[in-house]
Amino acid sequence: MFLPETATFCITLLVYGAILLLLIYYVLTLADLECDYLNAQECCRRLNFWVIPKFGSHALLCVLLLLGGHWIMFLLNLPMVAWLFYEMHRQRRDSLGVYDPVDIHSRGLLKVHLRNCMIYLGYYFVMFFVALYCLISALIKGDPIKRYEDDEIVTDF
Repeated sequence: MFLPETATFCITLLVYGAILLLLIYYVLTLADLECDYLNAQECCRRLNFWVIPKFGSHALLCVLLLLGGHWIMFLLNLPMVAWLFYEMHRQRRDSLGVYDPVDIHSRGLLKVHLRNCMIYLGYYFVMFFVALYCLISALIKGDPIKRYEDDEIVTDF
């Protein structure tokens, strides 16, 4: 075991929570672009800034789960890491990133990006609650309260 089980799942919850907040930021930024409150270049610059940190945090989470021996959680997270890696490397050479200002309007990718963000939100919400369940089960594993017999004197706290 790399870390205690409770620490592993606390870190997992923090990473999932941070990615959920980031995805809400993505949806709000794309909605601002859709309503013309933001121009395409500014929107794509803001979103592309967070693509690599999102991938990196999820990849580190997978490594943490792998080193901790939590195989099922690792296998549940592996397809998302593979998809994020694919998404980062399928972009054209001349594009500015995953979110390209020219393509977002001319090829109609705005709706595709919004749909992908909603799918990511659903995935991360489910995984957040799975990790919360794992944390709670790790916390109550065993007998957390030291129980003694009635005639026994307790001297430790």
